[in-house]
Amino acid sequence: MIKGKKATDPVSDTYIEEWREFVKKSSYFTLNNWMDSIEVGNSQGMIFASEASEIIKKLSLKTFESDFKIMIIWLPEKMHQATANKLLKMIEEPPEKTLFILVSEEPDKVIPTILSRCQLIKIPSFTGNDIEKYLTDSYRIPAEKAKDLARVSNGNITRAIELCENEDSSRENLERFKSLMRYAWKRDILSIITWAEEISGTGREAQKNFITFSMRILRENLMLSLDQMKNSLVYLTGEEADFSGKFHPYITRDNIYPLTDEFNLVYSHIESNGNAKIIFLDLALKVTRLIR
Repeated sequence: MIKGKKATDPVSDTYIEEWREFVKKSSYFTLNNWMDSIEVGNSQGMIFASEASEIIKKLSLKTFESDFKIMIIWLPEKMHQATANKLLKMIEEPPEKTLFILVSEEPDKVIPTILSRCQLIKIPSFTGNDIEKYLTDSYRIPAEKAKDLARVSNGNITRAIELCENEDSSRENLERFKSLMRYAWKRDILSIITWAEEISGTGREAQKNFITFSMRILRENLMLSLDQMKNSLVYLTGEEADFSGKFHPYITRDNIYPLTDEFNLVYSHIESNGNAKIIFLDLALKVTRLIR
């Protein structure tokens, strides 16, 4: 939830009306979609301790229409440490006929004390045919385009939807990535400073989205550099492929790990509400060293 948007100690019920309208629109969405829908700007989504208190309060009530009480927690990796501490005992030893379902996109980021008390069930990715059919039925796009998006999304239906609906956003991320690499290669410090200032002016979820996008592009370009793999393990859209055809020689086994480490560190610092301008300037300067 977002502090300061509607309340200083928000809980899920604070946004319940917006949430109901939001989930009516589509069964598939990301945190970024939700944040955009409630117009939170630079804020980040977190599960605060006030939510833990509300969960405990609700689960203390008697059931009315069912014997079981089921608590669904979306994105438990967004739990604040204080939230996890409050819920830990209840998740470990829930009341009789009480079920917790934690729906995570990145289980490795769930607080270990919570994760260790859960039974992990992995939901398989969608098949290419499933995604292709969904896109053609829902968006009425040509079958060839749907097939291409299904292949690039690699089983991630929300990614396929994002590619279909938000071509401008994907193109913006690509242009921002291309600019970073171009300035880094030329060691154009003035342009690097301007680049860092521009991206620091976007919302934090948009910044994290760019970092996630960048790490994917780095990975795909490494695969292109490994000739024997490029035909089967590369997932790029047309514009991404055009750019990567020339860019991939600069991503090698020698620099892929330090580059990935730097981008991961930026993601972590942005989540911790660090100064975005300093964080992205530092990243750009480090890329300048690593890309050559």
